[in-house]
Amino acid sequence: MLRPGQVLFTYLHLAPDPAQTRDLMASGAVCIAYETVTGAAGGLPLLRPMSQVAGRMAVQAGASALEKAHGGRGVLLGGVPGVAPGAVCVIGGGVVGFNAAQMAVGLGADVTVLDRSPEVLERLSTHFGAAARTLYANRANLADSVARADLVIGAVLVPGAAAPKLVSRAMLATMRPGAVLVDVAIDQGGCFETSRPTTHAAPTFVVDGIVHYCVANMPGAVARTSAYALNNATLPHALRIADMGWKAALKADAHLLAGLNVWDGRITCAPVAQALGLPHTPAAQAVA
Repeated sequence: MLRPGQVLFTYLHLAPDPAQTRDLMASGAVCIAYETVTGAAGGLPLLRPMSQVAGRMAVQAGASALEKAHGGRGVLLGGVPGVAPGAVCVIGGGVVGFNAAQMAVGLGADVTVLDRSPEVLERLSTHFGAAARTLYANRANLADSVARADLVIGAVLVPGAAAPKLVSRAMLATMRPGAVLVDVAIDQGGCFETSRPTTHAAPTFVVDGIVHYCVANMPGAVARTSAYALNNATLPHALRIADMGWKAALKADAHLLAGLNVWDGRITCAPVAQALGLPHTPAAQAVA
């Protein structure tokens, strides 16, 4: 249905999806991905709203999956007087991880957040204080935190690229039966070796006694909240593209230009090209 010169402005997540990438290249369309548009203050402002939603939903979904009727350990994350709270391990301290930790702390869970950035760890430690533990994400800390967790939330993002596989299948054997993995990175291929995309209708599956929640497009479950949050971020860019035309809009805004993933049958996003082993054409050529 797409045609040459038509503009597609949406989430694409092409790095783990070679079939979609080939189709978009063949279409000749101009494909601008929300998830690689950058911001003047840093970060990914069009991904942020959905990351906030997904991070908060991850704890909500994980808490439900931990219920015995849903295959989980039968653990209440917040515990009750006289009973220890559930242990939550959040891998990644970015927007998803911060929002997941915020929800888990609010429930009264025993929360650990891992990240490789000292700046991120300092910011999290300052914000949460003694309410959450922060650890540098080396192999030993990751293995220990995953093993002791009732709920592990994968909140890893490499902009535009496929997510790294941080939790191996062998690590599942160290976890307690009925523990839950929530892979928020599933749209970028997932950060657990045993992950595969699931749906809202059938959200979980079990591998080696561990419950996996790997729903693609998690924010779709709360469509009203998600739509308003996303529109607030994307509408100014959409209006600029409509008013100026895609080429002039991208030429005038380097941050929007960073969102260009496919143009004239070519890949213009370096991480996507690298992940798929395809040639890369600099996005600047599209607006020259």
